[in-house]
Amino acid sequence: MKRISAWSVAAVLLVLLVAGGLRAVEARRAKQAAAAAAPAETVIQLAPADVVRPARRTLAQTLPVSGTLRAVDWALVKARVAGELTGLTVREGDAVKAGQVIARIEPLEYQSRVRQAQEQADSASAQAEVAQRTYDNNKALVDQGFISRTALETSLSNLNAARATHRAALAAVEMARKSLHDTVLTSPIDGQVAQRLAQSGERVSVDARVIEVVDLGRLEVEATLSAADSVAVRVGQRATLRVEGSGLLDPSAAAHQVDATVVRVNPSAQAGSRSVLVYLRLDRSTGFRQGLFAQGTLAVGEAEAVALPLSAVRIDKPAPYVQVVIEGRIVHRPVQTGPRGQVGGQTLIAVQGVDEGAPVVAGTVGQLREGTAVKLTAPVAP
Repeated sequence: MKRISAWSVAAVLLVLLVAGGLRAVEARRAKQAAAAAAPAETVIQLAPADVVRPARRTLAQTLPVSGTLRAVDWALVKARVAGELTGLTVREGDAVKAGQVIARIEPLEYQSRVRQAQEQADSASAQAEVAQRTYDNNKALVDQGFISRTALETSLSNLNAARATHRAALAAVEMARKSLHDTVLTSPIDGQVAQRLAQSGERVSVDARVIEVVDLGRLEVEATLSAADSVAVRVGQRATLRVEGSGLLDPSAAAHQVDATVVRVNPSAQAGSRSVLVYLRLDRSTGFRQGLFAQGTLAVGEAEAVALPLSAVRIDKPAPYVQVVIEGRIVHRPVQTGPRGQVGGQTLIAVQGVDEGAPVVAGTVGQLREGTAVKLTAPVAP
């Protein structure tokens, strides 16, 4: 009986051992199958050019500016008297000198007015002489007691009136001569004809525009800035501009790039847009024309801050952020941005919220999902 019980226990133990072994084998096979079914994690290789590091730099703060080239000296030649326009021969592009006769208004009518005013002045002069003689005679008679002093005072009043009439007639002569002089239209400045607004033989009215003259020797850009940006603009600040179309004959960058200086800042903002006009004088005007479009950057100061390339700061989320590599994983780190500036031709932006020297994914890589495994192929120098 005891022998049967021992064999029974041994059999039970053997069954348990076999069942445990089978379960271990099945668990191992299940783990291997799961490991084979799960895909291997992708590790992105980042080259040295794909990583930038924040560093403290001195940023040259700039503002984008754009505007139209305008001549500093320009003038509209207008008719100062009405009449028929004659002798207008200059056309667009012709060079003119200051004081050069541009055209004339038919002077016959104004010559007649001068003669008429002169005749009236001569008549008033004769009347004043008669009044003077009358006064002198009455004064002698009063001294001898032949007439009353009242008659003398009357003759004195007549003399004063005659003199006033004579002076008024002389003023009329001057006005008539001024109108006759105004029949000759001259250019007030040296320059070139930009517009011809009338034709010979046309009857023009007072203040009618005849030609526009511009002097291309000095050009400036009328740029529009927002009210916030205009606060940092001061007279004397320098800008680098590129002018459209001026480099067609000469493809070099210097042909259509020119430096400029802020010479004036409008003290009033424009109604509606609330923008402020800033005027920049070009250092050279050779090869440029009025009306061309210019754009560039205006240097308004310097700032020292921890900066990154502008392209490394991503804005596809509600708040700007950078992609930082921490322990081989991508972490989206929110940052606060500051002023921008140019360093070595590259646009940098000041950032807060990322450590100086931390590896940040460059903007050329694109967006990486947070938690993505990455590997730096080579150490990157700060």
